[in-house]
Order: sequence, then structure tokens, then C-alpha cells
Amino acid sequence: MHRDQDRQKFFNRRMAILAGGKALLLSALVGRMYYLQVIEADKYKTLADENRINLKLLPPPRGYVIDRRGLPVAENRQNYRVLVVREQAGDVEATLERLREVIEVGEGEKRRILREVRRKRSFVPVTVRENLNWEEVARIEVNAPDLPGISIDEGQSRHYPYPESTAHILGYVAAVSEKELSGDPLLELPGFRIGKAGIERVYDLALRGTGGNSQVEVNAFGRVIRELARTEGQPGQEIALTIDLQLQEMITRRLADESASVVVIDVHSGEILAMVSTPSFDPNAFNRGLSVEEWRALTSNPKSPLSNKAIAGQYAPGSTFKMVVALAALEKGVVSPGQKIFCKGSVDLGNATFHCWKKHGHGWMDLKQAIAQSCDVYFYEIAKRTGIDTISAMARRFGLGQRLGIDLPGEKGGLMPTRDWKNATIGVPWQVGETLISGIGQGFVLTTPLQLAVMTARLANGGFAVTPYLTRDMIDENGVSVRKPHELARIKVAPRHLDFVRNAMVEVVNGPRGTARSSAITEKGFEMGGKTGTAQVRRISKSEREVGVVKNKDLPWLERDHALFVGFAPVEKPRYAVSVVVGHGGGGSSVAAPIARDVLKEVQRRGLERDPAVSEKSARIADPPVSEKSARIAGPGGPEG
Repeated sequence: MHRDQDRQKFFNRRMAILAGGKALLLSALVGRMYYLQVIEADKYKTLADENRINLKLLPPPRGYVIDRRGLPVAENRQNYRVLVVREQAGDVEATLERLREVIEVGEGEKRRILREVRRKRSFVPVTVRENLNWEEVARIEVNAPDLPGISIDEGQSRHYPYPESTAHILGYVAAVSEKELSGDPLLELPGFRIGKAGIERVYDLALRGTGGNSQVEVNAFGRVIRELARTEGQPGQEIALTIDLQLQEMITRRLADESASVVVIDVHSGEILAMVSTPSFDPNAFNRGLSVEEWRALTSNPKSPLSNKAIAGQYAPGSTFKMVVALAALEKGVVSPGQKIFCKGSVDLGNATFHCWKKHGHGWMDLKQAIAQSCDVYFYEIAKRTGIDTISAMARRFGLGQRLGIDLPGEKGGLMPTRDWKNATIGVPWQVGETLISGIGQGFVLTTPLQLAVMTARLANGGFAVTPYLTRDMIDENGVSVRKPHELARIKVAPRHLDFVRNAMVEVVNGPRGTARSSAITEKGFEMGGKTGTAQVRRISKSEREVGVVKNKDLPWLERDHALFVGFAPVEKPRYAVSVVVGHGGGGSSVAAPIARDVLKEVQRRGLERDPAVSEKSARIADPPVSEKSARIAGPGGPEG
């Protein structure tokens, strides 16, 4: 009996302990569930969401570039691209092989993708192909279950609707290189492009904008199911250029396939109305990626299509330099406008003979006649009297021999030699004969087409130091406007000397013996003044002179003369200046002057408005006196200048 009671008590005690243990365990479970589901609910909801929600960085639309009339010259187009993510694909090479059964992916592209996948972090998408059509997109979507880590991305790509005429100004965008990665996550986005040349490069940060983001729900394969939220980024800034697209197109057609450059500038403001360099290239090709063959074709072309000759081509200015030499001589007082010098066709200096382009000479000439008929002997003499240092100092006042600060990369400075320069760079003294040859724009003297246009603008506007620019708002690289209305500095040169030289330039085109009389503009009120130039590329030997100089067209192309012309219009109230350089093109009067005539007629016909940022005071230029004689319109024919 007692034994049964003891056994019952023991059993009850064990049951109580077990029940208590269960109660404690249940309480702990309830407490933990409460902790997880109530107290830590937000935390675990977030963790759960992160397993199915991705945060995508959204590239901003790149800012448009427009011409002075608002026409887009750089814009964006819709672009469907296919991406691969290593983290989701697993075996990327196997996935790419399956993808190649669906759309075309070249073997070279496959190798490129695998290199990029290995280089980038596992979760960073890599572009497989861009610019897919609808059929290709549909095929990828249908085969999605067999393509882990493969996705379609909709974005934008840069497009240049007028590639040939605007390539050297706009430049191009291309993929970001390893060296260009700066920690900005935008740069790691698939298909993201940055400016590599031209305006696209100079104003890349302003054009780039700031990124947005998108919260998207994804499935187990990493494919987007739906978008949950979106924060838009800030589009890139729109940039307005000073160029006139239709003028730019007209000049491009006119130059055709010549190795040439034309620059048109507003003489009062410095606005570049056109800047053309030929031959050109297609900047859209750089956006999509050049093949090896395409790159070789561009870089091996002797006419250098990738070079912007307007700012990077350095040429002897030839006789277009004679206005600067004339001003230097007039300012120094070593010659007067009416002083006559006899040209017999050559001049001797020691054992050397310096020839005039006119073999039998011009006879007696005053300074205006020497400019109009481009007499070399006259300029040999006044250059010797003036000296190279004085000539170079005057040239720099008119924008030669220095970078002008145009808002494009790659501008060259040309060269205005001095005695000190030669001693420092070559280590030998300057020779008088070098002054003579510099006096006709040969020898060491080098200029760019942009510099020649600025020189002409400063001559035409009464001696105001305009500087060239390409963006109407004059923004810095971050898109902040930095240009304020300002008055232009006046060049230190006597107005009467400027008037004289300008009238001589009118005589070049409109006088009875001017070297450009066959290219005169006959429409009343549109007349132009200017100066021809023919720059020798090779030296003519004594034996060649004795038997007769070989015609330029019979020489190998690289040995032919450069053809140059600078001009302004209209002569009554100069508004536009132009420089034309045709590399290895022949004579300035026969090749370059007709191009300048057509360009100045077109720009006057279009009547482009002035930039309001230039104050009226700085733009108010005294009308140059034009004599009745110098304004005469002559018939065709005439010598080279």
C-alpha cells in the first residue's frame, strides 16, 4: 500500500517536472516568436525584401547638343541591350554558348565578354550586345528559362544625325576604360559612355547628369518581375553651340574630300559660326565600337580624317601673313603707304637669291599694290627693315603663335619665331635670310586655320581683340555659365594703319590687278575683302627654275603647295571673317579664294544674329573707309598669290 503511494507520488512529481519543462519551452518559443514577429518584424521584413528586391542605378539621359538655331546635332536614341551577370549565370561561357544559338554573338565578342566578366565584380552586369531589334529581344525572352543570368536592358545610346559635318566639333562618346573608372558607380553601368573627344569631352560632366534608381522585384533567376518604386535622376545639361548647322553642312559639301579646313567667325563677338575639317569620320562608329579594319583605315589615311585641322593643323601662312608684316613695318616707321620699291623678280642677299612668285617682276610698287598683287620682293625688303622680333610681336597681337583657348581639346599654338627662340631651341643665331623668308609667311612661321580667322576678324573689326568660342552660354565643365558681357580690348596699333591694310585687302579682291579678282562677290552690299596665300611645301631647286618649274598638279600629292585665303565681308561694315586652308591644294587664288567667296555669300545670305552676351559698346566698330577705286568689281583672271 505504502509502496503504491510512493510510486504514485514519484510519478506525479515527474509529470509536474515534465509539464513545467514543456511550459517553459512553450513560453520560450512564444517569446521568441513574439520577438521575431513583433519586435524584430521590420528588420526581417527588410531582409526578406532584400532577397527579392534589387536596387538598380538608372543612368541619366545625356544632355543634347544643339546648334545656334536649336537643331539637335547630338541626341539620344532608344537602345535595347542584352546583359550577363556572372553571379546569376554560374557558368558564363556555357550560358553564352546557349545565347549564341538564339542571337548572333561573334567569337571575338565572346572573348571580350569573358575578359570583362572576369575583370568586374560578380554582381556587375556586362554588356553582351547592344542595339537589338525587336525580333532578337523576343527570341531572348522566349528562351529565358535556359539563359540564367541573361537579361534585357532598355536604355539610350548617343546618336549624331549629321556625323560628317559635326564630328570634329562634337567629338564622340565611347565605353569607359579601366583607367577612367573614378569611383562613380555610373561609370560601371553596362553601356555607359563618356566623352572622349571634342565638345563631348570638354563638357562631359555637364552632359552626363546624375543617376536615379529603381526598386525592382526579381525572381529566382534574377529576372525583373515588376518595378516597385523609381527615383528619376537629373538629365545632363543641354549645350547650345555657336555654329550654324546648315552653314556647316554647306561648307562640308563644298570641300568634298579635300584635306582642308574652313573657319567662319563673327568679327565682333568671336562666335565660331562654322568650323569644318575634311575629310571627316563617323562618330557613331566610336559609340558602337570600331573594328580593327575601320581603325586602320582611319589612322592610315594620309589626309588625317581624325585630326581637326582647324585647330591642330599647322601651316605656313604664305602671303596671308603679309598684312601682319605690313602693320609691323608701318608701326615701326620703316615704310610709308606710298613708298615704292622696285621688283625685278628676285632679290640677292649675300650668295642667296630670294625669288618673287612673278618670275619677271612687278616693277615699281607701293605698299597697297604690293599687298593687292602679293609682291614677294616688296615684303622681303620691308621684313628686313622691320626685323623678326618686331614682326612676331605684331603677329601675336593678332592672335598668331599662341593657343587661343577655344573650348575644344587638342588646340595647337603655331609658331612665331624670334631670335631668342631660335637660340634656345636650335642653338644657332638667327640669319637675315630667315627674316626675308618669314616676311612672306614661310620658313619657321606656322599658323592654324583658327588663328588665321581670328587674325582676319581683328583686322576687320577695327583692331578689337576678339577671342573665339563655340558654346553660346560659355559654360564651364560643370555646366555653370561663366561668360559675362564684356568690352573687348583694343589692339595697340594706329587706326590709320589698320584702315590702310583693310583697304588693301579690298583691293586684293575687287581691284583690277588683285590676286583674287576672279573670286569677287558681285552682289551689291555683299562684297568681300581678303588675301590669297600659297605656301610652298617643297623647295624649288635652281635647276628646276632654269628649265621651268614643275606644275603643282604634276607633283606627288604630299609635295604640292597649300592653298590659303583669308577674307571678310561685307566691306562696308565687316561682320564675318573666314579662313580657308586646302592642304596640298595648289594656289590660293585659284583654289581657296572661290571657296571663301561661296562661304561668305552664304553666311551673309543667312544673316546670323549676334550673340547678345557681347556688349553693344564693344561691338561698335567704325566703318572702314573704302575708296571708290578699291570697291570696283573686276573681271575674271589673275595670278596666284
